[in-house]
Amino acid sequence: MSSIIVELKKHIAVVTINRPDALNAFNYETLSELQDSIEKLRTNPEVRIVIFTGSGEKAFSVGADLKERKTLSDVEVRRNIYKIGEVFSLIDQLPQPTIAAINGFAFGGGMELALSCDFRIAVSSAKMGLTETSLAIIPGAGGTQRLPRLIGQAKALELILTAKRLSAEEAFTYGLVTKITDPENLIETCFELAEQMLANGPLALQQAKFAVKQGMNVDLQTGLQIERKAYEVIIPTEDRIEALQAFSEKRKPEFKGK
Repeated sequence: MSSIIVELKKHIAVVTINRPDALNAFNYETLSELQDSIEKLRTNPEVRIVIFTGSGEKAFSVGADLKERKTLSDVEVRRNIYKIGEVFSLIDQLPQPTIAAINGFAFGGGMELALSCDFRIAVSSAKMGLTETSLAIIPGAGGTQRLPRLIGQAKALELILTAKRLSAEEAFTYGLVTKITDPENLIETCFELAEQMLANGPLALQQAKFAVKQGMNVDLQTGLQIERKAYEVIIPTEDRIEALQAFSEKRKPEFKGK
């Protein structure tokens, strides 16, 4: 059975970590499968939104597979750390908007996967946190870098150095999650957000995301130049002309991602 399942529904790809018996922990095989899936989604013109979730009702992902980790040499541990960081960076760099559907526990690498996504929607019973320091290690898949950029340095240090486990409500207060929903409505809530974005030009979504994410890491003037270049990419597209035509004809535009 594959440890990663990808389903495509109405331009929305749902990527499920399928190791429920291991609380969807990441072993090397799972990371490799996830990387292969991400690379295919990145260039698939039919995919306009990507949702990540975990199989079962208990866990989004509890991070690294500690049973596997106990059997690894130092060299193999370094290999795994490099791989998980590489895969989560690929997710962070996906041109399509991404949503983490947090259906349960999201600890360590599971939380870092969620941080690699643009939006995080959690069930009310979810528990999450960067808990690595309780295992005498540190977040090694982007957590020390993405969390402070999201919620600020002091709050990020507090959560990382205390290895605090947050409820969904606490995570919302910290700014970690975008929305909280009932477990039975999680995917529907994610699809509602996805469909709001799907109503807009797919190339515009990608260029707007690119401008925001790239601009966050530079000074304002450089960011404005990034924005201008991203806008210029959109000017010759068929979708931009279709939007103008639809406006004049008082109808909904039919975007093709071209």
